[in-house]
Amino acid sequence: MSAPTPPIGRPLLDPTEHFPALAALRSAVRAGDAEAVRTAFAPLTDEDDRALASSVVAGTPDCEPFLRKAAAERPDDPLPRSLLADRLIRVGWEIRTDHRAEHVSAQQFEGLHAHLRQAEILLIDVCAAHPRYALAWYLRLITARGLELGGGEARRRHDRLAEHHPHHYSGQTQLLQQLCPKWGGDWDTAHAFAHDRALAAPEGAPNGALVAVAQLEQYLDLAEKQNKTAAETYLRAPEQRTAVLEAAARSVLHPAARTDAHQSVAAHNAFAALHSVAGRHVEAAPHFRALGDRATEFPWGYVGVDHAAAFVRHRKTALAKG
Repeated sequence: MSAPTPPIGRPLLDPTEHFPALAALRSAVRAGDAEAVRTAFAPLTDEDDRALASSVVAGTPDCEPFLRKAAAERPDDPLPRSLLADRLIRVGWEIRTDHRAEHVSAQQFEGLHAHLRQAEILLIDVCAAHPRYALAWYLRLITARGLELGGGEARRRHDRLAEHHPHHYSGQTQLLQQLCPKWGGDWDTAHAFAHDRALAAPEGAPNGALVAVAQLEQYLDLAEKQNKTAAETYLRAPEQRTAVLEAAARSVLHPAARTDAHQSVAAHNAFAALHSVAGRHVEAAPHFRALGDRATEFPWGYVGVDHAAAFVRHRKTALAKG
């Protein structure tokens, strides 16, 4: 018997609505309370949870003056400098937008690079003083891509992260982006990396979703460069279906999976989106049941301009059929 479906409501795209502790963290940032921010990070032992918490801080409007002050007051503490770097990265990418490079102006690239260079200076110092500090190495994967430092440098940074945090899912998703053709990689390498990291991770870990993300990336690329029919044909091929089903069974659909972890939420969304786009609504249903209302902006932005509407539309179909 399948688990009962939780009550369905509006999709919750903001992670602070999934995890109340993150709402308290955002409130601390808005209040300019550096001690409360440190206290919020203290119990976070999972590095993917810390990466998410950092993104909540970075996404808080007008927080940069507070973060600069906090970093200046505690120059030996890697957290404030990393949080400031994350904010600079966020602002830089907002200037660039998420359009393909050919649709980004020289002025937008200049704004992106200026912010990323500031972030790099902060993160280089953090990594030199704290070589095991996962958050800084994770953020340096993002700056490497934005500054167009190449796949080799991105791999080097990922390897430094993986030395002490071999299953850092957030870091792996960043390197996977670098390995895609849009950032100078190729599909064979991207899919091989996703498959390898999915198998290397413990059972129940979210890393299996890398397989789904890689397929979604190629789907989007085919839809843009050829047409939607070619993209859907690719996704519906038996070998693609088998690969993603096996990855899901080993990760978020495995009995050992953590249902309360944000990265499990992100992984379920990736699997649900992939199956939905491929027309496999029955196979998307278990992921939607696990999610309830917990949506994420990525990858639903790949499915529709309105993230929430895409999630709701496909959830309705999947739960009706599966």
